[in-house]
Amino acid sequence: MSLARTETDPNVTPGRLLLLAVPAILVGVVCALILWTLDRAADVLSNAIWDTLPDALGVDPSGWWIILVLTVTGLAVGIALQVLPGHGGPDSATTELVGTPLPLRTLPGLAVVTLVGLAGGVSLGPENPIIAINTAIIVAVFSRLIPKVSPQVSMLLAASATIGALFGTPVAAALVFTGLVAAVRTGGSLWDKLFLPLAAAGAASITMHLLGAPPFAFDMPAYGPPQPFDILTGALVACGVTVVGLAALAVFPFVYRALHALRHPILITTLGGLILGILGFLGGPITMFKGLTQMGELLQDPGQYDAGQLAAIAGIKIVALLVAASALFRGGRVFPATFIGVALGLMVSALFPALPMSLVVACAVLGIVLVVARDGWLAIFIAVAIPGDIALLPVLCIVVLPAWLLVSQAPEFRILPAPQPEAPGKAATT
Repeated sequence: MSLARTETDPNVTPGRLLLLAVPAILVGVVCALILWTLDRAADVLSNAIWDTLPDALGVDPSGWWIILVLTVTGLAVGIALQVLPGHGGPDSATTELVGTPLPLRTLPGLAVVTLVGLAGGVSLGPENPIIAINTAIIVAVFSRLIPKVSPQVSMLLAASATIGALFGTPVAAALVFTGLVAAVRTGGSLWDKLFLPLAAAGAASITMHLLGAPPFAFDMPAYGPPQPFDILTGALVACGVTVVGLAALAVFPFVYRALHALRHPILITTLGGLILGILGFLGGPITMFKGLTQMGELLQDPGQYDAGQLAAIAGIKIVALLVAASALFRGGRVFPATFIGVALGLMVSALFPALPMSLVVACAVLGIVLVVARDGWLAIFIAVAIPGDIALLPVLCIVVLPAWLLVSQAPEFRILPAPQPEAPGKAATT
């Protein structure tokens, strides 16, 4: 994350923390409201596209309508990227979960293309764009109203609040930023540094709950007490899914270059939308959208799919994620990756029904999120959050270790900028 150079005030005192907690809480509330507004607007537009309009026209929304809607979605996103100020901000395929604050003029365009993509069924989540929108707004507001608070601190508060809102708990933000703030070379304890981010994330989480946002957890069989054998089976599942994720990572640059060979944004997004439409037609609606609701559908009745169907669902979603991320659509990769992990975990459970379902699903989620997010804490958190069973935590803390060894030397799951050629006549330095 680009927050690695964040600086905090070395003269941290309880009084100062208490004073700054008030704006931190307000940041949490504001960030949650912005996310909630984006989600609700996407839901309204999605209902119009996938329910109201097909009913009015008398067409099947799970047939050729999928291809039409996603192709039109790609065209609409391409036009918006071409004509709106700021062109929707940086390509999401090239950005981290938290990046440098964007100019305010780019935010309306980014919000529009994100909204259209979410409603149209593109296989990306809202996390990258909404964090970018919230951090840009909060940094701008703090620079005007509380200029003594550095942009790095206000950015940290906004990012923490948004992550807390996305996952419905401040624990997610605390885990994501623990390593970051611990590395800051200033005085004070770790909890001094986490105090304000936790206040913002906690306020955001509570706000989302009060607004009726669904919890980031699903009804799954209880795991029970950990068994020694579970460490081996869990590690095998996690490492196997990690290898699948690494294979997708290896293909990602080729898909990106193939689509970007078209050069024009409208052509790239329209072709990307067409491909996503064909994939959605083949896999059905469950392989579309960001994946949160679709996870619930899979887990509501896992027995309705056999291992082959689950493998096909996961495979189609992997391709859809790669295409969506490569075709200039704005969105994050964590939510669809989590869906892929759930599908692969249920596939393993179908093949080996004697294994605890919650364990194999959690380990599969851990493996794929570890590749996509490159953050062990976030992977462990999401893996525990999906089944909502804290009894899994001891096993996952061990299982993550061999999976991390597979991931540690791999590149990030994003398209890095090409190295710039050295200026002619400039001597190389060592």
